[in-house]
Amino acid sequence: MVDVSVLETLFDQVPDVVFFVKDTAGRYVAVNMSLVERHGLTRKAQVLGQRPCDICPGDYGQVPHQQDIAVLRSGRPLLDHLEMHWYAPHQPGWCLTTKLPLRDAAGTIVGLIGISRDVRAPIKRQEIPTALARALDYFERHVADPVTPSSLAQAAGLAPSRLARLMKRFFGLTPSQYIAKTRLAVASALLRQTNDPVAQIALACGFYDHSAFTRAFHKVAGVSPSQFREPREKA
Repeated sequence: MVDVSVLETLFDQVPDVVFFVKDTAGRYVAVNMSLVERHGLTRKAQVLGQRPCDICPGDYGQVPHQQDIAVLRSGRPLLDHLEMHWYAPHQPGWCLTTKLPLRDAAGTIVGLIGISRDVRAPIKRQEIPTALARALDYFERHVADPVTPSSLAQAAGLAPSRLARLMKRFFGLTPSQYIAKTRLAVASALLRQTNDPVAQIALACGFYDHSAFTRAFHKVAGVSPSQFREPREKA
């Protein structure tokens, strides 16, 4: 069995990845410095023994805690879940979170291990095939338009399977995740930078149902659109 301290040291060298191990109560038993710093803290000792809801108040801490409970109780992993996270003090970012149950030799769940990988384009836009870059640029400037993975593939002149491979290679996302991230990134900016009504922002970002927008936003941000507009408490 791999020594957790070795993994902790390894992930300390990867600043765009948050790493953690938790016990059956969802308390941190190992973390890397990226997790510590993103909560505005300076030492791992400030995190160890705590749960997400202990170091990050409100829904921002409750959402990962509820995820932990679901994984620990069901034994089912959470794989590549797209969500918003925070760079302290108030800067939102995007990540793909994976959480796996840890079991002892008898198969009993004794904790969980996980990572959250930053979603960032690893290449320059000009390295993307021209037709695909043009389709993505158009979508990003017209997020109110109805777009699906199939229609995006058609606009780029690609088979859906080819589009999926390229999106994973260039952005680390599925086409559906890319569409959702783009819409919600625009929505989060409008919520913070304008006084437009939430319903109006939902329409402007391609959501034709206010409740659907609220559900989608809460799923990735951990709070409702209205709560997101409020100043975030310092963790």
